[in-house]
Amino acid sequence: MKAGDLLNQRYQLLERLGSGGMAEVYRARDLMLERSVAIKVLRADYSSDKEFQERFRQEARAAANLSHPNIVTVHDFGLDNGQLFIVMEHIPGTDLKSLLRKRGRFTVEEAIPLMVQACAGIGYAHRAGLVHCDVKPHNLLIAPDHRLKVTDFGIARALSTIRPGDREDVVWGSPQYFSPEQARGQAPSPASDVYSLGVVLYEMLTGTLPFNAATADDLAHMHIHSHPHPLGEYLPDIPPMLEQIQSKILSKEPSARYRTADQLGRVLMRFGTLREFTPPQLTLTPEAVNHFEEPPAASTPDPMPVAAFEPPSLDLDIDWATIGLGLLALFAVGGLIPFWMWVYFTWNP
Repeated sequence: MKAGDLLNQRYQLLERLGSGGMAEVYRARDLMLERSVAIKVLRADYSSDKEFQERFRQEARAAANLSHPNIVTVHDFGLDNGQLFIVMEHIPGTDLKSLLRKRGRFTVEEAIPLMVQACAGIGYAHRAGLVHCDVKPHNLLIAPDHRLKVTDFGIARALSTIRPGDREDVVWGSPQYFSPEQARGQAPSPASDVYSLGVVLYEMLTGTLPFNAATADDLAHMHIHSHPHPLGEYLPDIPPMLEQIQSKILSKEPSARYRTADQLGRVLMRFGTLREFTPPQLTLTPEAVNHFEEPPAASTPDPMPVAAFEPPSLDLDIDWATIGLGLLALFAVGGLIPFWMWVYFTWNP
């Protein structure tokens, strides 16, 4: 594929935005609906696998059903000239990894609102029964209106059907960001996405990853057995509450973490409220915007502060059955008290 090609007799490829180990991304024009889109074209060796084709369709359908302001919308998917592709909304702006390379790190006041937005999008997917499997700064896009959008839902999970035992980053998540259970080759869960979000938050605050190694196997060993340096070693003035939150997120056992991104998002929202800060605007310079085009003036949304996002629903995970049984037992015991008092005073007037 190259710029100028017509994909599926509908999408005119305009320019290549980037490439990775599994796909190339193009800015394209949807000739039918006359709009700008982003198209990810997967490598031919992945596209030729029949099992992967079916799993890719399943994951693309599931991702297309996600409708949330913090998730990149999937418009279409298909197979053309022997290559699978997925069509998504085009987000002018840049990814979080590029911003980290440019800025070094973020302040607490800048990082928390962005992480809350990421939790809102990923938490919405968790409620829909989907796990991202490959949460990393490269898949967190920052638009010029300062909204964060999560992309690439389900692609890593679909790729895992080709080589289930492979730890390669294009197959089962990126080694720098994947959870201990993913490092062991186990299937990821919502708590795995929470761990990956914790690695992203650690990198945003400190400017460095919690674990660094020369090989994927060494990284896997560190995720399973090692503990990162506390945030306080990098940031002496870090709030103790945030350091406790970070430590819980990066727990080795999934049951010790926040179970979903929604829960993590609520904790970070509460922390932000207690801090009572007003996050500054993130300015995307022309250099940071890279090769993404600006949206036309007619469709430019109103400016929105970094903290704006769709709050996750407050599903408190209350076990009503246990509470009901406890109340019933309380009433039963309480009702026996007058009876025993009557017996006592009958025999001891």
